[in-house]
Amino acid sequence: MSKKLLLLFALLSLLAAPALVLAQNQDKVYINGIDTQYPPFAYVADGKPTGFDVEAMDWIAREMGFKVTHQPMEWSGIVASLKARKIDLIASGLSVTEERATQIDFSQPYWIIKQVIVAPKDSDLTPEKALISGLKIGVQAGTSDAAAMAAANGLDGRKYELAEYPDSILAARDVLNGRIDVAVMNDAPAADAASKFDVKIIGGAGIPDELFAIGVAKDDPATLEMINQGLTRLMADPYWQELIEKYKPGEVH
Repeated sequence: MSKKLLLLFALLSLLAAPALVLAQNQDKVYINGIDTQYPPFAYVADGKPTGFDVEAMDWIAREMGFKVTHQPMEWSGIVASLKARKIDLIASGLSVTEERATQIDFSQPYWIIKQVIVAPKDSDLTPEKALISGLKIGVQAGTSDAAAMAAANGLDGRKYELAEYPDSILAARDVLNGRIDVAVMNDAPAADAASKFDVKIIGGAGIPDELFAIGVAKDDPATLEMINQGLTRLMADPYWQELIEKYKPGEVH
């Protein structure tokens, strides 16, 4: 999928909208649940949430006339929190999956992500060897890549032991200190880890690319339409490219 296709998707979504949607209650503060250990999409700097998704949602809130606050929380329970209406949105590197789509609604997609393998910088492992040699592989609990890796284990010669972590940063650190052999994660946080620790990306994990979208509770069409229109405007605005240049969240293929 190309960058142009993503933008076309966004424009078609705007044309399909029956009318310009403003926030139903401008006094309402929408709570966006985030994983603060997921740079460059969401993290904490100088005591405040920031990142590609955080700044994108701030822009959408200003454009669409509502208020938003960003609530750090454990990723493994974030969808359940949205279902329970403890939060209003998930704009924090949320992958679109069939399982999640039965529980929550998704906005139009705004980013494409790849799954990669992170190994020590001095490792001579290849992706193929890492996946068939019975190695211990770290994944973030509750993520789509963790589910995909578990489902693929034992297929096509794959053989490994999965170790779950609360976030990808801890997994990268354990690759460095030898508690696990490699870690599988999205390419953007993997590149961030490689810039901070003595680890490197050795290649793809052999599982499908994913789309990122913003999660909204089911039976809330007004919020979903408001977010879709905000995303469409953002992706057509020069600020979108400014965010990409600032955070460098990977390549759109």
